[in-house]
Amino acid sequence: MKKQTAGRKNLGDFAPQFAALNDDVLFGQVWSKEQELSARDRSLITIAALMAMGNTEQIGAHLNIGKINGITKEEIVAEITHLAFYVGWPKAWSTFNRAKEIWSSQEDQVKQPGVFATGAKNSAYDQYFVGQSYNNSLVKPEENGSSVPVNNVTFEPGCYNNWHIHHDGSQVLLATGGRGWYQEWGKEPQELTPGSVVVVHDGVKHWHGAAKDSWFSHLAITTGEAEWLEPVDPKEYAKLP
Repeated sequence: MKKQTAGRKNLGDFAPQFAALNDDVLFGQVWSKEQELSARDRSLITIAALMAMGNTEQIGAHLNIGKINGITKEEIVAEITHLAFYVGWPKAWSTFNRAKEIWSSQEDQVKQPGVFATGAKNSAYDQYFVGQSYNNSLVKPEENGSSVPVNNVTFEPGCYNNWHIHHDGSQVLLATGGRGWYQEWGKEPQELTPGSVVVVHDGVKHWHGAAKDSWFSHLAITTGEAEWLEPVDPKEYAKLP
């Protein structure tokens, strides 16, 4: 979790003890224990609790936090709809109005997270990804005679692929937007930002994807065949800043 300072910023002078408890205990100690419960799941739980109690003032902030923690538009719509039958229709309406503002704003911002268009949902590879990814095939050898394909791959916040290996070929990743991660088996994760270049050699086990709080796009120039392996340990991913 990013260090929380909202308590001190808003109430530090007026109620310093409460502000410290909010920033250092609630968020600094409870929310930060992502090994036991991920920040995304904590956001889903907190939003449900605030909606049930009708705390419309606080729920806006936690909807924003939930978006940062990787909750997608589809997930928040499903959660609010589900809760409507248990906590009340008017509460669902109020929460939907706030969520629509937040996630509509997100949609406008991420249509072009990188240099190239996002493309369609990467549905053919859903089983190898945690979260939602998108693919825009920029160069198709079967159409233009090129020797290698070039794809613009986009990851929603918190989305990453399984460990995998490229056989009889290699892959070059050119980061174009947002912030993400790349890791080779047995090595430390490498942060990727626009301009980062990664060369994945034949036979190297690796994974790549977005940071928890950012969309991420890269160009993938790939040859050979990919062997998809086990998912990345979610506890290890949760430790990444």
